[in-house]
Amino acid sequence: MELWIPITLAAAFLQNLRSAMQKHLKGVMGTTGATFVRFGFGVPFALFFVLGLNRFAGYEFPAVNATFLAWAAVGGLGQIAATFLLVHLFSFRNFAVGTAYSRTEPAQAALFGLMFLGERVTAGVLAAIAVSVFGVMLISVAHTRLTWRALFASLVSRNALIGLASGTLFGISAVAYRAASLSLGGPNFMMQAAVTLVFVIVFQTVLMGGWMLWRDRAEIVRIRKAWKLSLLVGVAGACASFGWFMAMTLEHAAVVKALAQVEMIFTFASSVFFFRERITPLEVAGCAMIVGGILLLLLIG
Repeated sequence: MELWIPITLAAAFLQNLRSAMQKHLKGVMGTTGATFVRFGFGVPFALFFVLGLNRFAGYEFPAVNATFLAWAAVGGLGQIAATFLLVHLFSFRNFAVGTAYSRTEPAQAALFGLMFLGERVTAGVLAAIAVSVFGVMLISVAHTRLTWRALFASLVSRNALIGLASGTLFGISAVAYRAASLSLGGPNFMMQAAVTLVFVIVFQTVLMGGWMLWRDRAEIVRIRKAWKLSLLVGVAGACASFGWFMAMTLEHAAVVKALAQVEMIFTFASSVFFFRERITPLEVAGCAMIVGGILLLLLIG
């Protein structure tokens, strides 16, 4: 088994854990605060990863260059914008369509990887991505009365366009993070990923912290009161991001993001086994397609 596979699976699990904790934070703070804690409280752990690799593993710090800074900034900004668009969808009554289209991130990452980095994926990999993406879309609309004809006919609706824009920005940020990490040129994938993570997470923390100081200082007070849970979100988020960056340094972003769709299985399992929620036929079909797409991806790879 290639190393990027278990790293991606671990990152997906940690991201699911982080998302679950962030949902609890929404009860005590706003969307901006719940988004900020994944960055701000993750900074100390990201720094620990870099220093640990340098002090204990003996890896040298890579030389940061202009290409790295540019790609890292693009990825950081794209991720923030994509997250806000996704959260914005929840303000609409019928946000399922938009959410479904936002899950096209792996397919869009394949396109941007080709456009920006000249990376090609095989027809088999594209088929695996398509199967898993379609499965995620099935789960996203499982609790709506929409037909598939209506879903695809709604491609030009406001919700769908916002969802597609979110998926586009997530896809761009994934490719940008891979480009940033690869531009460092060494000493190895772990240190490259850790340095990329430190720059990105500090950059995002400064941007969002500055925004709250300017527009919503009360949110900072709410974050301070919930610092214990925020710290757990920070460590889970930093570990997940470190995993994503390592995996995307080793493998194409589109392929990593396709395997990362397993996060939906983790989320689905949590809903069923811990919250005792009902299972719909579409959800079962969606899970089966995600698993099928992932298995196809692994068999091809």
